[in-house]
Amino acid sequence: MKVFEKLVFPNGSHIRNRIAKAAMEENMADLNHAPSEELMRLYQAWADGGAGLIITGNVMVDRRAMTGPGGVVLEDEKYLDMFKRWAQIGRSKGAQVWLQINHPGRQMQANLGQETWAPSAVALDLGKMSDRFNTPIEMTQDMIDEVIQRFANTARLGEKAGFTGVEIHAAHGYLLSQFLSPLSNQRQDQWGGSLENRARILIEIVKAVRAVVSDTFTVAVKLNSADFQRGGFSAEDARQVVMMLNLQAVDLVELSGGSYEAPAMQGQARDGRTLAREAYFLEFAQEIGKVASMPVMVTGGIRRKQVAEQVIESGVDMVGIATALAIDPNLPNEWKQGQNNAPELKPIRWENKTLASLANMATVKFQLRKLSLGKTTNPKVSPIWALALQQTAMTCRTHQYKKRMRTYSFAS
Repeated sequence: MKVFEKLVFPNGSHIRNRIAKAAMEENMADLNHAPSEELMRLYQAWADGGAGLIITGNVMVDRRAMTGPGGVVLEDEKYLDMFKRWAQIGRSKGAQVWLQINHPGRQMQANLGQETWAPSAVALDLGKMSDRFNTPIEMTQDMIDEVIQRFANTARLGEKAGFTGVEIHAAHGYLLSQFLSPLSNQRQDQWGGSLENRARILIEIVKAVRAVVSDTFTVAVKLNSADFQRGGFSAEDARQVVMMLNLQAVDLVELSGGSYEAPAMQGQARDGRTLAREAYFLEFAQEIGKVASMPVMVTGGIRRKQVAEQVIESGVDMVGIATALAIDPNLPNEWKQGQNNAPELKPIRWENKTLASLANMATVKFQLRKLSLGKTTNPKVSPIWALALQQTAMTCRTHQYKKRMRTYSFAS
């Protein structure tokens, strides 16, 4: 089975199999934005489960810029011992463990009370839910320089904590993805206009990260295959960006897709074929593989061993699995033992796509919460119930975050 063959990265490090636990946003930090006991327990389940690579949920490079109020932040050494323990747990059964490092840009809820940065002052368009997000401030040169250094600093601290790599998040409509898209990046300076200019911040971050970590520390990039919006970041743009990344010391590119405005991973593939439905971005990944000098990973909907095998046999180097591993963290071990388990959630076919996307994420987070408490998951949970629980938890965490940030602002 090719899924269980070793993969060697350009930096010489390797992983024992081709299965990655792809990033999911857990929002399980403690009140100091450090890894909590619940988060440690969750990652122990994935470490025990047999994946060759474990990619963390969002680790923010700036506590003022959060994808969610319960997010993990790594910007200094204050709680580095807890990050060391987190890395140790993730690596305890032989997996590589990477921090997914991120900045939300304009995709930060207004009720967190922070200034919102983006390449241009273009607000999110979420219909009736648009007012949940502020119109962002167009970033100055100093802000751009600061963000580049923050990514590098978090990567440096991640290596110091014992993680084996980082994945720079340039997908799903977050800040680096906003720079890449001509819809959200309307700048006329060196950071906007041509694709080369729009990709400049990503390339500069890769260079800055590489300059402060060791040669054997793995540096990966998560990229949208497309953002599925007319006039936005296209498949051809993504192909060109991968060719730019070929010139940098990048060890893997993970391909995904979509953003808050255009969720891409919540429904059925248009053609209805099983392989396409379970590996949403596979066809594009095969095309990217022809031009990429580094391994390529595809993430999106994979939950069956046969599909994972087909993906690898098609020439893609790794499969990223998220939801299925939220339901059954032991899935890689089960597949290796010959079992054909294929965990899935109930499909959500609501007319409001944004709300359906939120409900889908809430049902995934419901499973993560169960695992973090050492309990059995429940893939049949009502999405309405999961969403209600999630909204309640977010309201509480938002209050805690704002209170903490007031203390932080006063102290600094």
